[in-house]
Amino acid sequence: MPNIKSAKKRVLVIEKKNSLNRSVKAEVKTAIKKLNAAIEAGNVEEANKLLPATVSVIDSACSKGVMHKNTAANKKSGLAKKVAALNKQ
Repeated sequence: MPNIKSAKKRVLVIEKKNSLNRSVKAEVKTAIKKLNAAIEAGNVEEANKLLPATVSVIDSACSKGVMHKNTAANKKSGLAKKVAALNKQ
């Protein structure tokens, strides 16, 4: 445990930010899992409904600085490809 006042404050601030970032990451993972489950089940309507919501969650994480913009773009692109392939079937 740090002795200096500013270092103590940094520990508290980092813990707070860490917990917020973890919750945002968990939200993104949950949204992606729901979309992937709909795709695996072959549920076209559900997948089409969940895609914009999932993209929104990913964009939100990106704007909060939890996720890099290229990572977000990569995830969105992959999900869109999966949904598009499901729509073609």
